[in-house]
Amino acid sequence: MNQELIFRTEKVSEHITRIFAFSTEMMYLVEGSERAALIDTGSGIGSLKACVDQLTDKPVIVLLTHGHVDHAMGAAEFDEVYMNRRDDYIFHDHGKMEFRIDGLSMLEPAYQAKATAEDIIPTADVNTFHDLREGDRFDLGGVSVEIYDCPGHTKGSVVMLIPEDRLLMTGDACNTFTFVFDYYSTSISEYEESLRTLLPKVHGRYDSTLLSHGDGIGYQNIIEDVIQVCEDIKAGNTDDQPFSFSGTQACIAKAVDFAKGPERRGNVVYSKDRIWKRADI
Repeated sequence: MNQELIFRTEKVSEHITRIFAFSTEMMYLVEGSERAALIDTGSGIGSLKACVDQLTDKPVIVLLTHGHVDHAMGAAEFDEVYMNRRDDYIFHDHGKMEFRIDGLSMLEPAYQAKATAEDIIPTADVNTFHDLREGDRFDLGGVSVEIYDCPGHTKGSVVMLIPEDRLLMTGDACNTFTFVFDYYSTSISEYEESLRTLLPKVHGRYDSTLLSHGDGIGYQNIIEDVIQVCEDIKAGNTDDQPFSFSGTQACIAKAVDFAKGPERRGNVVYSKDRIWKRADI
């Protein structure tokens, strides 16, 4: 394995360590007194397990926020993996080796010359995964992880509450640049409904949020802000900045100045033909 592919880490709270990977994605290790939970496994480029083994000597379970290539493809290195099985179809598509090799072009510039196909961890067998659903709670010993459904980005997306540290891991399910435009995403109206259902379940139980991209730093009111963006999309009160990703054309609801770096406001990237769920038309 390429020794130049080193995962950078930083402490977020007493129990949580943020792990930076190579395609802008990041993972989170939540450690209790008895075991640890690794939230997401990145793109499966380089040995994430070697990094995790340096951080904890406790048994590790893996909790995947969803089935995308940049969140779930390092799972094969771990024995006990949980994912909402509604994302199986995405995992199958993104787990194909040709898809993953193409993804090397998405690496941050500093790693594009270092990583090769030989550094890609084999794709896990999704049939070995345990289903992950709302209501699941993982007691790690003095700290826990609670699971809540949040379909939108993908139909199997979940968020994770770490109540003892008063942090909500929203990942890609609700962030400052939420993708809700692909064929496997919900409509905007369905996504807003997911957020409105989620909010009262976690309201008052967290002080900030953890994200999976950018610098990973969210803020307390991000769910409310993204709900408002969904309302603005439905009302036509948007900037509709053009956006292209992997050949798919979409709109950024609220215009972004990419030169300024990470923003501290909720935003949604969407497709104009996927605003309303079919029953609403």
